[in-house]
Amino acid sequence: MTPPLIPFDITGLRPDKGAPPAERIVSGKPESLTWNLFTSPDGKFFSGFWESGPGAWRIHYTEHEFCHILEGVSVITGDDGAAMTVRAGDAFVIPAGFKGTWEVRERTRKHYAIYEA
Repeated sequence: MTPPLIPFDITGLRPDKGAPPAERIVSGKPESLTWNLFTSPDGKFFSGFWESGPGAWRIHYTEHEFCHILEGVSVITGDDGAAMTVRAGDAFVIPAGFKGTWEVRERTRKHYAIYEA
């Protein structure tokens, strides 16, 4: 049997509320909403929507993440000092092993697709 397609529609869905762990927060009080719309049977791939209010926190990726920014402005800075400003329409991959900071300057919403390597 062919599995059904999964539409990216959050109408009527309640998001999971979250925030970075306190020890990772660099500035502000960032709070996030996540609508996870798909998880693979083996739990290694998942996808949905995420948004966060202003603030900055340390990140350490153990997974590969594809991001497509839908709205807002964020700056992602690696521990090597290289920074990338992302805005609505931008798409990029954060590879497993990336360490740095994620700073939300204007409320940011993204589509994400994550693969746990």
